[in-house]
This record gives sequence, structure tokens and C-alpha cells, in this order.
Amino acid sequence: QVQLVESGGGLVQPGGSLTLSCVASGSISSINAMGWFRQAPGKERELVARMANGGGTNYQDTVKGRFTISRDGAKNAVYLQMNSLKPEDTAVYYCYAFIDYTRRYWGHGTQVTVSS
Repeated sequence: QVQLVESGGGLVQPGGSLTLSCVASGSISSINAMGWFRQAPGKERELVARMANGGGTNYQDTVKGRFTISRDGAKNAVYLQMNSLKPEDTAVYYCYAFIDYTRRYWGHGTQVTVSS
């Protein structure tokens, strides 16, 4: 089994910053990609950012230039540095890991609320 645990969510004012962290543990042979999705109330889950093993990244257009994804392979961890946060960034953020080219595993989510 594989477990992903996120941390770092919370309440922040518009223009502020937060860093999300996610660590994968369990029966892991190889992690092929890790990333973050988010889901706002009444909306579908959407990709925020992802990073493959080769270092290639993809970002949702609305977060480009504000969010930065990074990984620590030794720790099976992925991070999301979020700057210049906006109220529309409010959502539950979910970490995922694509493992052994077979399955995507999810964390339980961490709430990010951007409000004054």
C-alpha cells in the first residue's frame, strides 16, 4: 500500500504565500510523477501542477508565475510554493503520485483558504 500525506494548508490573506508539502510512503518501487490537483466547492478537480522524473513541469495557466512545484526524490516528497495567492485559489489541494507506471495514488487533501 501507498500513503500520501499533505501538510501546509491554512488561511492566508490575498497576496500572501503558503507552501504545501506531500510525502509518499509504503510499497513504492518507482515514482514516475508527482503533482497537485485542487477542487473548489461546486467545481471539478483540476490539475494545478505536476513534475515528472525528468524534471519536466506543467502548470495550470492561472497559476503560472505564482506557483512553483518541486520534488525531493530521496524523500518521495513534492512541494508547492504558492505566492501572490488570490481568493480564487481557495480550494482543497490534493497531492498525487503516479507509481510504477500503473496507478495514481492520492492524498486526503489539505484546505487552502485565501480571504481577508
